[in-house]
Amino acid sequence: MKVFKFGGASVKNAEAVCNIADISRQYAEEELLIVVSAMGKTTNALELLAKAYYNNDEETRTKLFNEIKAFHDDVIKNLLKDPLSHTYDDIENLFIELDCELESLPEGSYDCIYDQIVSYGEIFSSRIISAFLNESGIRNRWMDARNFIITDNTYREGKVDWKTTESLIGNKLRPIIKKQMVITQGFIGKSKDNHTITLGREGSDYTAAIFAFGLKADSVTIWKDVAGVMNADPKKFADAIKLNALSYPKAIEMAYYGATIIHPKTIQPLQSKNIPLYVKSFVNPSEKGTVVGVSKQMDEHIPTFISKSNQLLISISSKDFSFIVEDNLSNIFLVFARNKVKINLMQNSAISFSVCIDNEDEKTDKMLSELELDYNIKTNSELQLLTITNHTEELLKQLSDGRKLYIEQKTRNTLQLVLG
Repeated sequence: MKVFKFGGASVKNAEAVCNIADISRQYAEEELLIVVSAMGKTTNALELLAKAYYNNDEETRTKLFNEIKAFHDDVIKNLLKDPLSHTYDDIENLFIELDCELESLPEGSYDCIYDQIVSYGEIFSSRIISAFLNESGIRNRWMDARNFIITDNTYREGKVDWKTTESLIGNKLRPIIKKQMVITQGFIGKSKDNHTITLGREGSDYTAAIFAFGLKADSVTIWKDVAGVMNADPKKFADAIKLNALSYPKAIEMAYYGATIIHPKTIQPLQSKNIPLYVKSFVNPSEKGTVVGVSKQMDEHIPTFISKSNQLLISISSKDFSFIVEDNLSNIFLVFARNKVKINLMQNSAISFSVCIDNEDEKTDKMLSELELDYNIKTNSELQLLTITNHTEELLKQLSDGRKLYIEQKTRNTLQLVLG
């Protein structure tokens, strides 16, 4: 039994969806679950729609809704040959449902509203892809991921109830996949009180791992627009090379430090059941790509470069000139946790505590306002966090030459630089 995941780039338009059909056709006789993301930039558009709705910006809300609907109508028109396909009605009904939500007054927190609106992207995408594959002779069944992935009520980053989820997937979904291919959604789950909960931005990889865990799958394959996992972003490093094989710990480390090719939460469920993860190109599906977890020859010695831009460096010191010790740090971490702000790097001294974070505007501003009540705050913005494994002094000089260095941290195998 296999799990495939196709992300936004691989379902960005009608032509890309046709490519999914070509790949799926090769596995039509196997037990296969396909997890799909929202199409193209739909998630970004739905995020803007959620914000416009929450802020009662009717003009922007109407404009975005019409654009999102027109995009999906165009994809359907270019994909489906049958003008009487029920998919037209299915998608139309989903948009009517979304429109009804947008016509009511906003209720609840922004994060709750975000999950109810943004989750539509995966529903639209999976409905269209399932219909197209069926019309193309690739028999499949559409299933709602929310019937199987159960979470708590943490909107925008639901925590999985693993016991219930594993039971539902193993007992209810596995028998269906044994009979026919199943198409479902990434990114979304459901709380026990039946609210839609998203699993975190770019969470479809994680969804594939959750299903693989519950299914006891033979493998997971993430189909990307690159040849596999690279040792650096080829858009930023011209000499980037593909890594053929990685251990689970190495993949977790790369994802944690910000490698965007794999969602950080993806690896651990797979490692717990020794399920291999393949990262392959949907453009050249016959190429080997990268395997995580099962190869005996790992590319652990090759230097890796992970770059995160738009970083904010925050230096926190006490107003009464006291040391930053355990009591202060406990309060500071509580503020970060309450605002759901993740720390990418931290450094402590006797009189200050410095952290490097993704600069996320409103969320960051709210957190800083809280911290300023009790502490002196200094910030530096528009920085880059560069994480290098298997570094050398020559590499350090090459990468930092001519740039302002704010923080440097070294361990045995990893070097992190905060650069201006």
